Amino acid sequence: MAALIEMPPLQFARTNGIRMGYYEAGPNTDTPPVILCHGWPEIAFSWRHQIKALSEAGIRVIAPDQRGYGATDRPEPVEAYDMEHLTGDLVGLLDHLKIDKAIFVGHDWGGFIVWQMPLRHIDRVAGVVGVNTPHTPRAPSDPIGLFRQRFGDQSYIVQFQDPAREPDRIFGSRVEQTFDFFMRKPTPRKETAPTAGAGELPKLNLAFPQMVAGYDAKFDPRTPILSPEEKQVFVDTFTKTGFTGGINWYRNMSRNWQRSADLDRTVRVPALMIMAENDPVLPPSAADGMEKIIPDLEKYLVRDSGHWTQQEKPDEVSAKLIEWRRRRFG
Repeated sequence: MAALIEMPPLQFARTNGIRMGYYEAGPNTDTPPVILCHGWPEIAFSWRHQIKALSEAGIRVIAPDQRGYGATDRPEPVEAYDMEHLTGDLVGLLDHLKIDKAIFVGHDWGGFIVWQMPLRHIDRVAGVVGVNTPHTPRAPSDPIGLFRQRFGDQSYIVQFQDPAREPDRIFGSRVEQTFDFFMRKPTPRKETAPTAGAGELPKLNLAFPQMVAGYDAKFDPRTPILSPEEKQVFVDTFTKTGFTGGINWYRNMSRNWQRSADLDRTVRVPALMIMAENDPVLPPSAADGMEKIIPDLEKYLVRDSGHWTQQEKPDEVSAKLIEWRRRRFG
């Protein structure tokens, strides 16, 4: 595996009532800069390959540890992790850096946030890139109810609603086990669930807390995507912070749904959707129909990648981001 990529120096911004840790590289004269938003359970370090590649290509790039993660504050109230706070944090980061508009790139949960940016803060958004996570119309009813109906009470998102925080404890007491379990390439295609119909998710076992609790890496045939040194970065970080901050994002899914009833879901900036061929939870079919609510949309498929696309296929993801950024924004 490649040697550990060194991150730029950690810096801090006061934004939206919290102190946010972030990493910045590339010429600060470059505009519009690219803001990289990680998912769960990740940190800004998840974008290490893209930070290096984009900055070396002359693009200004900024990757924050988002609210609840890594070097950034972890407020106590669950409501402090709703979509208004998460998007407001990024606006405050732009203010701190005196940036007018940026291109927002988000993977996994970071994808949900970046698709919300042009809906809530259009004057600060030059463009949006979703990695694996599609932009969708507002759910017809509370998303937790829909998730429970489709995947059952044991599915991780339903379990994450537990006020006793049992999933937080399971992951927090098995940090290395958690990253051994999650950060792997998917099983070869022929062994995975058959592709679902358009817009449907395949039937999966999503009881992640129990799967982690019973997990032993010795018996896992899947290939790790992290070197031991890279894995240690995640393990050290989450040993310090725990998992509750990130899980609190999930605990606001019903609240976000309730509070978004009047939000126009049309994205009115240039957008790119990067899909991963073998992501079992966010398959390419989940992006079907995005064109209806994103007039200026381009799609790109990364073949032979599972969920952790920017770490599994770093060169391809970086090259596409650089190409799209140059073509659309000069």
